Amino acid sequence: MKGLVQRVSEASVEVDGREISRIGSGILLLLGVEQGDGQNEARELCRKILTYRIFPDEAGRMNRSVLDTGGALLVVPQFTLVADTSSGTRPGFSRAAGPDVARDIYAAFLNLARTDMSAKRVQEGCFGADMKVSLINDGPVTFMLSTRERHR
Repeated sequence: MKGLVQRVSEASVEVDGREISRIGSGILLLLGVEQGDGQNEARELCRKILTYRIFPDEAGRMNRSVLDTGGALLVVPQFTLVADTSSGTRPGFSRAAGPDVARDIYAAFLNLARTDMSAKRVQEGCFGADMKVSLINDGPVTFMLSTRERHR
């Protein structure tokens, strides 16, 4: 699994011209599910994202997590994160999990996040939809996290 974590002051998702999700201060997470990912990867990445210290403390250092700050989390499924871009000028998507598997793991990730945070602080995109994602990146602060880095 891969997650592109962006610290935001606000973010929202629109589908068919209608806003379906909005958060204030917190994290916009673009989430990609790879072949072979399962519950363990969802649990590992969720724990890391919720405890990742990217918010400033009183001294201005990145020492606080979204859990520490009471911020929100907006999770948007994005299979293009797991694209193979190693050759040519067109991305390949053979690394991406199939839609049914990815949908289940995405749902599991959301359930894990809602267990650790209050459910109203976790918002979501729409799996398989053409979404318009808006954000104000705070910093900017952006990190790519992966469950496979340790295993390569």
